[in-house]
Amino acid sequence: MKVRELHAWDVTPQEARRIQAELAGQILLEDAISLEAVRLVAGVDNTYVREANQATAYAAVVALTFPELEVVETVLASRPVTFPYVPGLLSFREAPAVLAAFERLAAEPDLILFDGQGYAHPRRMGLASHLGLVLDRPSVGCAKSRLVGTYEEPERVFGARTPLVDRGETVGAAVRTRPRHAPLFDSPGHKLRVETAVELALACCRDNQFMPVPTRAAHDLVTEHARAHRG
Repeated sequence: MKVRELHAWDVTPQEARRIQAELAGQILLEDAISLEAVRLVAGVDNTYVREANQATAYAAVVALTFPELEVVETVLASRPVTFPYVPGLLSFREAPAVLAAFERLAAEPDLILFDGQGYAHPRRMGLASHLGLVLDRPSVGCAKSRLVGTYEEPERVFGARTPLVDRGETVGAAVRTRPRHAPLFDSPGHKLRVETAVELALACCRDNQFMPVPTRAAHDLVTEHARAHRG
């Protein structure tokens, strides 16, 4: 899959904030695809392994048919971590390995789901927004925890959602994917409205699981790979 070179990744935190501010104006919160048009979806997740004084980032991308959600391709990649841990700038820490995995992906997904934040970010540039822009694909951030904004608890039924609001702007939604579980925080990454991002994420949920199938598959794959590496 083609990866666009929009900027360098080996930058300082100050430069990273400037890049985020510049790119934020390019994020499109309009639908470039409908639920009915999706045929192939990709899930993304990453993890880290530390050995001595060096951390390595591992990333997995899993491509699945939609709506069947049958796996058609899996890819893995790793890269040394060079960017420090700075809240709000995690895409600069995670992206090199994730993009290396996408470069190995033969499939061309219509939609990408990230285990992380999208537009629901202090500078509106979470991983799903940042890499949705780099990959030029509709993308959704499916985060297990809230980074910004306030919300009311959604009803404890599958599909219930309430707006996630930050500084007067609806940046995503708190979504009940599992009735007895805390909500999932969905937000558009790129080329989607909030409402469509939520519907697409819900359409990828199965078997009363908290996370959508694509990101859960990527999580399981990269976790197993990292565990084997530690071993």
